[in-house]
Amino acid sequence: MSLILPLIQDNTADLVTEVAKIKKDMGMLWMLLSAILVFFMQAGFTLVESGMTRSKNAVNIAMKNLLDICVGSLTYWMIGYSLMYGSTSNGWFFWSGLFQGKGADLLFQTMFAATAATIVSGAIAGRTKYSTYVIFSVIMTSLIYPIAGGWQWQGEGWLTKMGFIDFAGSSIVHSVGGWAALVAAILVGPRIGKFVDDKVIPIPGHNQILATLGVFILWLGWFGFNGGSQLAWGGDDAIAASNIVLLTNISAAAGGLGALITTWIWYGKPHLAQTLNGALAGLVSITAGCGNMTDIGAALAGLIGGILVVFSIEFIEKKLKIDDAIGAASVHGVVGVWGTLVIGLWGVTGDKGIGLFNGGGFSQLGVQALGAFAYALWAIVLAFAVLFTLKKTIGLRVSREIEEKGLDLAEHGTIAYPGKRDRGE
Repeated sequence: MSLILPLIQDNTADLVTEVAKIKKDMGMLWMLLSAILVFFMQAGFTLVESGMTRSKNAVNIAMKNLLDICVGSLTYWMIGYSLMYGSTSNGWFFWSGLFQGKGADLLFQTMFAATAATIVSGAIAGRTKYSTYVIFSVIMTSLIYPIAGGWQWQGEGWLTKMGFIDFAGSSIVHSVGGWAALVAAILVGPRIGKFVDDKVIPIPGHNQILATLGVFILWLGWFGFNGGSQLAWGGDDAIAASNIVLLTNISAAAGGLGALITTWIWYGKPHLAQTLNGALAGLVSITAGCGNMTDIGAALAGLIGGILVVFSIEFIEKKLKIDDAIGAASVHGVVGVWGTLVIGLWGVTGDKGIGLFNGGGFSQLGVQALGAFAYALWAIVLAFAVLFTLKKTIGLRVSREIEEKGLDLAEHGTIAYPGKRDRGE
């Protein structure tokens, strides 16, 4: 017996080690697959932004989205990851996550950086210099987003220590991008013909089918965006990641229905573009709390987000007279704040309610509000500083002649639909 016991202990130790290795490998595979899904979201953004704007600017939209993933991949690898996560072996430049065994994590986080920059693209579509956008995208992915992300996701950031929760980035990614988009829209100014004699003139997108396809792609990619943020797979992590994906889908569906019903009542007919924004709002609404929400809580968060985005778009456009071409500030900025705050209303940790309405009191709500405010303030101040400087130097906006003819030919020397006569679409 004394001889058998050590053998059993050795075999047990080997088994535990092997299980841990398999779990680690599965976690890396899950992150890699999730990163691929989030990468595909870049295609979704391209379709949504181009479909909701005029055809004469479709190439410009595609070029900006292509730029974001190219620039974001390099600047985040070179600078952003180090700024966001602090500890590196090579300083702030050319931090090789690949050779330090964190290639999957670096790739996954890179996609988030590119997303934050892309959010700004659609808001200022149809009138912004491409060269100016290039500079802003570099600064957004290398400095503005990574520093803010480190406040929470680095592990020892000041918001982490306060107990702030933003599981996958309602504030860190979407609100930062959304508020930067609002600042950009204000500084660039409205498209020609958008506001005439204090009236708002609709400028419909050229292809709502493209926009719809884009939203479906974003919806799919969001499963990786939120689910991959579990950063692990196997056992309890697999269950948690699966639940996160489920809650993401529930919230998106509720957001789409919330916007659909709201526009049906308000406009008299269900409105496609607003319903699409509602589905996206549902996704943003659950991004912060996807790891801290029940199924009913997720549905309610998405439903309110879908309703909220309709009123926000109308208010920003008709009351504030700000031309946000696709409603990016509302979908990502305003609803990003909502998605952050809702954790403090009915969020949970395990079986324990941490929100105001389920026994947690005001504590978590206060922390969530502080975090949401900090991210909004950071994005607004930094975006204004960068864009105002660019406006006073190289300029933000193309000439009236270029805007009227379309940015595709003037900025890129080609058009999206050859053979189609330009009708100002």
